[in-house]
Amino acid sequence: MKTPLSDSLVETLLKEGLPPPNTGRWVIRRKAAVVIAVNTGTITVEQACQVYQLTEEELLSWKHAFETYGFPGLRTTRIQQYRRLRSRRARH
Repeated sequence: MKTPLSDSLVETLLKEGLPPPNTGRWVIRRKAAVVIAVNTGTITVEQACQVYQLTEEELLSWKHAFETYGFPGLRTTRIQQYRRLRSRRARH
């Protein structure tokens, strides 16, 4: 059963400059903010997934893209391009 978000967690997120829990449009800046918060220990992967209704796989893909390619890696079109490049390399 899903546990409700505590007011103190939501308050902490907003104070830290993180997107609000009801974020629907994930632009680069918002994705990066969540990844950085997870990397610095501000919130856990589990909390981020719960708060933002993300799968762990989705969040970890953002983390990998950000660590590998920086901000441009978080663009949806870039992620698709990088995946195509990687699959081409794997075939050769």
